[in-house]
Formats: sequence, structure tokens, C-alpha cells
Amino acid sequence: MKTPEFTTQDEATVIDWSYPEPENAFDRFIGPGASRAEILLQLVPTFIITAVWLIIAVMDNWSWSLLQMAVAGVLMLDMLGGVITNATSAAKRWYHRSGQGFGQHMRFVALHLVQPTLIVLFFDVGNWAFVVGSFGYLVLAALLILGAPLYLQRPLAALLLALSFFWALYVLPVPVHFEWFLPVYYTKLLVCHMLREEPYRPTATEKPAH
Repeated sequence: MKTPEFTTQDEATVIDWSYPEPENAFDRFIGPGASRAEILLQLVPTFIITAVWLIIAVMDNWSWSLLQMAVAGVLMLDMLGGVITNATSAAKRWYHRSGQGFGQHMRFVALHLVQPTLIVLFFDVGNWAFVVGSFGYLVLAALLILGAPLYLQRPLAALLLALSFFWALYVLPVPVHFEWFLPVYYTKLLVCHMLREEPYRPTATEKPAH
């Protein structure tokens, strides 16, 4: 039986793996050729939510110093923005382009030892069990996903993400006020970044931001 060709329900949307050459570091970070809508979706909600969270920290008297406020803000921007950025089609075709494989994805994962370490250094000194447990689960889950056949990677990532919520809620000693961190951390890396998915692009309704 002949396999039917893929078509989208939206006639203004196509699958396109091609991308323009990156013009600067921002292009290399979010994926070159991102549309204005993709960029706005990454930036506007992220900054609003981060600002609201920091206002709550002040209003509820969490007693954070200015340095702690700055570190907390950067962490929120990185994590929440990363969820959105890594889920865009511009990022999918960039981070899953030819030449990007196991080593590149594991190096990206390795960089994310920094975030739980900063939380412990600035907000819960000595809680290294949180760093080891959170990052250890991330590395193990990433290895399992990358080692699975492509057609199983998405359901496996979904399973590992769901299990990570139990790990975060019932096992790890999560620092106070950072209860949000691990669910967002694992969503960003295990689902939004790790999975190779079709980069849907607008045909004529929207052009790249530059």
C-alpha cells in the first residue's frame, strides 16, 4: 500500500529544514531565521513572568539581596526562555541540523550543571544533594533518550519527564522558592531541546525577523 504524502491542515505552513547562515551570536543561540512571532513569544512572556516572580519575592519579603535577585532573575530568564526557545521550529532545525548528534547534545546538557549549582551557592548553601540528584537524573534521562530509536524518543522523553516530577516533588531536597525549577529544567532539556521534530515554517504570511 502506498504511503500517503504528508500534508498540513494549514495551507500557510510547510516543513522546511533549510536555514539562513547565522549573522550573530543571538542567531546561533535561538536558531537563525527565527520569525518575529517566534522572537516575541520567547522574550515577552519570559520577561513578564520573571518580573512578576521577583516582585513577589520583594512583596513576600524573601529577604534576598540584590545579588540574589539578579541571580534568580537570570535563572528564570534562562529556564523559562529556554523552554520556549528550544521548542521553536527555528531552534529545531538549527540544533538538529546535519552534524549535530550525540556529542553535541550531551555537551549542551553538561552546560546545565551550572544552574542547580548557582541555586545551591546563592540560596541553599551546602545542599549538594540537590545538585547531584537533579543533574544526575538529567544526564541519565538524556542518555536514555539519545540511545533510543528515533521513533521512540518522544514517548520515552514524555515518560522520563513525568517521572522527573515525582523525583523533584518526593525525593530531592529542593530549595525553598525554587519549587518551579526542576519541572521547567527537565521540560527545557528532555523535551524541548532533545527531541528532533519537524520545523514547521510559515510560507508567505510571516518572514524571518531579519
